[in-house]
Amino acid sequence: MFELRLVCRQAAVDAVSDALEALDALSVSVEDADAGSAHEHALFGEPGMPPPAQAWEQSLVTALFTDRGAADAARDAVQREFSATISDATTHAVAEQDWVRLTQSQFAPVEITPEFWVVPSWHGVPEQATTVLRLDPGLAFGTGTHPTTSMCLRWIATHPGQASVLDYGCGSGILAIGAALCGAARVMAVDIDPAAVGASQSNAQANGVQITTGTPELARGTFSLVVANILATPLKVLAPLLWAHVAEGGRLVLAGILERQCEELKAAYAPYCTLEVLDSREGWILMSATR
Repeated sequence: MFELRLVCRQAAVDAVSDALEALDALSVSVEDADAGSAHEHALFGEPGMPPPAQAWEQSLVTALFTDRGAADAARDAVQREFSATISDATTHAVAEQDWVRLTQSQFAPVEITPEFWVVPSWHGVPEQATTVLRLDPGLAFGTGTHPTTSMCLRWIATHPGQASVLDYGCGSGILAIGAALCGAARVMAVDIDPAAVGASQSNAQANGVQITTGTPELARGTFSLVVANILATPLKVLAPLLWAHVAEGGRLVLAGILERQCEELKAAYAPYCTLEVLDSREGWILMSATR
């Protein structure tokens, strides 16, 4: 395999990517050319809203080809067509690697509390761990590494023994499984994505816990804890539905919210409850209210 790497100005990223695909690239990826430097710039987008930008001011475009001839030919072609908008175009061989082992090496055990850890199946359990959630990366979101997931799990771990839990937008089922491992008597995990529903049930079985999984219409009645780790826009739309599922004396816990979105969420939930910030990490916040 051979890679073609080039730096591209923002306005030309789509056109360059399309051209590389037309030149038989096996794949084309785009990332911030300044990643890892002081000039790195994060792009955040949300469902139902236009993205703030389609690419970075200077993007690193990487295309993969089967042989050097194809990579070199693609390099020459895009240099001719996009000479004013690309720079630093180079091709080089990609070393053969054990991609499974490389992927696994990126996921180490995650400490939620000193006693509660999320541990991939190929890792040993830390000696201090008394509660272990075994979870491997899959098609569904949720491995415990993201700040929103770890904040939710930390709250669950420090509030064990819930009578009933609804994990709305369950992804991999990590929060529902965490609640079950922490002694929740009844746990329901729902998601609009069939892959998430299947992953949640499989992960629950792998951890030896019982949870009910399904699509959102399965969620009926009230729960002592309702947790939703989604994104700010759907959380605002779901405000009346989520609050209706919170039992008297129960708790609503929300995540997937950027610090700058705090007031938006408070306003959206004001007709139903008063949200407060419980935790923050790396620009993300955890919000909650009690009925």
